[in-house]
Amino acid sequence: MDLGLKGLCAVVTGGTKGIGRAIAETLAAEGANVAICARNGDEVKAEIAALEKKGVRATGRAVDVGDGAALKAFVEASAAALGGIDIVVANVSALAISGDEEGWRKGFEVDLMHSVRAVNAAMPYLEKSKAAAIVTISSVSGREIDFAAGPYGAFKAALIHYTQGLAYQLAAKSIRANSVSPGNTYFEGGVWNKIKVGNPELYKTALALNPTGRMGTPQEMANAAVFLASPAASFITGTNLVVDGALTRGVQL
Repeated sequence: MDLGLKGLCAVVTGGTKGIGRAIAETLAAEGANVAICARNGDEVKAEIAALEKKGVRATGRAVDVGDGAALKAFVEASAAALGGIDIVVANVSALAISGDEEGWRKGFEVDLMHSVRAVNAAMPYLEKSKAAAIVTISSVSGREIDFAAGPYGAFKAALIHYTQGLAYQLAAKSIRANSVSPGNTYFEGGVWNKIKVGNPELYKTALALNPTGRMGTPQEMANAAVFLASPAASFITGTNLVVDGALTRGVQL
């Protein structure tokens, strides 16, 4: 199936690891030009080179997405380098689990406000696009109470609400907005890999909750995000796509 992404320009935050990296690489494999950011400059450079090998234009820089000014500058530089922005994927999370004020601050600035700021910075370019799409990466923790209740779950829930609001507000401008809520996703160096090593009982408990008997992969999450970002999903807006292998039991109404 041709997703219609060839030649479009996408910005992906947190594009060097896990789900964000898989999204960036899948977009590039479909022919989209891609801009990425992450905090580690060497990893950004390595990923840009990997993206360019897919035959597309790629750019990026080291950015702390909690820094609003730096994030805006990255988005504007990406638009200049790529020749515009058609797609924004807000992917970074602080993974703030602790319920202290620092955890709440990090969750607010990184999970929620980085998404808001990235969208706001990209809006002038999205308004000029004929295939504009916004995708925010939420979590099943935003749908139900689990071990990540607190800052992480609360701001992931806020992201879903924010994104659905965007869909309604921007529909007349033909700018789509959707969220993806991944279930537990395993990759080397990721949070569940660290939990498997450092807290094997928690890992075993989490694994047992999923009737598929496994966790998801970054590629499985990326497939959902890239589809929603693509013109193939042209009449899908305001949805929250849960990708969790039947982990959650709640019914989305």
